[in-house]
Amino acid sequence: MSLRVVLLILLLLRSTALGAAEVIRLASLEWPPYTGEQLPDGGSTSAVLKAAFAAAGYQLEIDYLPWERTLALANSADSGYAGYFPEYFSSEISEHFLYSVPIGSGPLGLAQRRVKPLVWQQLTDLQPFTIGVVQGYVNTEEFDASVAAGLQRVQPAGSDAQNLKKLAAGRIDAAVIDYNVMRYLLRHDQSLTPVKQLLEFNPRLLEDKLLFVCFRLGPDAERLAKALAQGLEQIDAAAIEASHQ
Repeated sequence: MSLRVVLLILLLLRSTALGAAEVIRLASLEWPPYTGEQLPDGGSTSAVLKAAFAAAGYQLEIDYLPWERTLALANSADSGYAGYFPEYFSSEISEHFLYSVPIGSGPLGLAQRRVKPLVWQQLTDLQPFTIGVVQGYVNTEEFDASVAAGLQRVQPAGSDAQNLKKLAAGRIDAAVIDYNVMRYLLRHDQSLTPVKQLLEFNPRLLEDKLLFVCFRLGPDAERLAKALAQGLEQIDAAAIEASHQ
């Protein structure tokens, strides 16, 4: 058998193997610059995941949906989704999902009005104020516990952009938001152009939050979480994120 024939067979085998790569489906949301259907490669976090799974021999498909629908589908074994991302750690969620290794991080804090900044040192200092949150989002364990106990007044909204508009109109005193998300929205969301000069990010963070993939508990969860961890070790995630800023 000639060398040329051997090389041809190897190429065909490689192509077949690539074509047979297992497809993993994850649900996500519009949360730029981390995730979004119209963003290059689906956003910085999506790009990292696609590269990591590809390095591990998998093909990743992502659907970008409203957050509460994302959660509902990820919880359904019949949906075809292995899980969802990005998510903050929550002990409650960990009862139903297997958390991956961290896939990134984001600075979580408060948006505020420039003319009425909040000065606070601890969470109890925020209790006199009404804070905007996004329906279904995990914030920090301490903040969410304060809300659950009825100590912290909050007003839910459907999205971060809605919260920023409510804040600019003075309907809430602050809004929980990721700094990078706020910066992106104020730069790119035209509906916020009239109010962006009214808003700023409070200098004190609630927490620098790690981001994860949540795999629905089941026979494939550990295998997929392990594959993702191995793939992340083979890529330069920081460089991929930087190229999508």
